[in-house]
Amino acid sequence: MAPIPAPQAEPQDSPEAYVGLDAAQAERRARERGWTTVRSLPPGTIITMEYRAGRLNFEVRDGLVVRAWKG
Repeated sequence: MAPIPAPQAEPQDSPEAYVGLDAAQAERRARERGWTTVRSLPPGTIITMEYRAGRLNFEVRDGLVVRAWKG
């Protein structure tokens, strides 16, 4: 049987640091800091709740990040 791959380490970064930033600036910063997937979502978007290591989610209102979370 093949070994189970180890989960990828997430960047040592705080999602709260992105709140208040322009969405484009926040995405650039997240990618520079090592997040492999960055997802910008409008408020109230319905999403699945699966956790993905290396993904950073942004809730964006009027072009600004109002909430950010891992997974």
